[in-house]
Amino acid sequence: MELLFEKEGRVVCPPVSAKSMRGAVLTAPGRMEINSFALPEPAPGEVRIHLEGCGVCGSNLPPWEGRPWFKYPFLPGQPGHEGWGVVDAVGDGVGATLPGTRVAFLGCRSFAEYEAVPENSVVALPEQLEGKPFPGEALGCAFNVMKRCAIEPGQSVAVVGVGFLGSVLTALAARAGARVIAVSRRPFALELAKYYGAAEVIQFDSREKVLERVMHLTSGRGCDRVIEAVGNQQALDLATDITKERSRLMIAGYHQDGMRSVNMQLWNWRGLDVINAHERDARVYVDGVRAAAAAVAAGDLDPEPLYTHSFALDQIGSAFEALRDRPDGFLKALVTL
Repeated sequence: MELLFEKEGRVVCPPVSAKSMRGAVLTAPGRMEINSFALPEPAPGEVRIHLEGCGVCGSNLPPWEGRPWFKYPFLPGQPGHEGWGVVDAVGDGVGATLPGTRVAFLGCRSFAEYEAVPENSVVALPEQLEGKPFPGEALGCAFNVMKRCAIEPGQSVAVVGVGFLGSVLTALAARAGARVIAVSRRPFALELAKYYGAAEVIQFDSREKVLERVMHLTSGRGCDRVIEAVGNQQALDLATDITKERSRLMIAGYHQDGMRSVNMQLWNWRGLDVINAHERDARVYVDGVRAAAAAVAAGDLDPEPLYTHSFALDQIGSAFEALRDRPDGFLKALVTL
């Protein structure tokens, strides 16, 4: 029997879905295959989403490149987790999220045409975002980092690494009234940081030069907040260097390649608050996505300039190559479906 749903005062009928879907499978390091799979059926409490697209996260790169601890093949759609799309089916017990609702969501198999996820992991997107890409998990991550920074107006805030995450954090910190100092190796990224409100930009050509410049800009004190948004040893070392006494060092970069060393003597001497800004509570993640959607809908943040490269699903290998090689002008790749 055909099911009808009432949405915003009108009765809508979900489209008839196909029997199968396409999905990307990471079969070996550097090798993605597009295959056909049965549609996932939403379990009780779940919704199924017909994806419009998924962002390619920097954390996706090690699985694609290969590490000893990964096992191949990955499940279809993995490791995509920045998806958005339209709900097309719901499981038993789903109340508020109806077919036809456009959403961003927390998933882990989003390099595919469909994914089923718990209803409490989706965020309905405001109508102002209709037709616009929205990698909600990535944007929500930035909003959650920002919340834990506890930035106050007038503070000096250094953002080390101006990729996608660093660019959004630059915009949010500037909007919060901070004096933002953006640090990046790439000149085009520094220009983008200016667009998003950075008061000062510094090219990371040598650790000593950056330290000297930051100390000059802060009258020798260092920064009230330092956000490390790269995820490697060099960035962590530099971020430590430019902290102020009794400041807050935020680890926003994703350090996934083993051990790191830290200058514990300096951390102790300066009395730093060091915060790992990564969340593991799904409810907090969802709150961040919801806050991001509201901010973009209100015009408080424009992420469109950050979506620099777009690829169809059957071009997903090229998306990963762009993430690895970072050609001039690259910040964020989207896989569209």
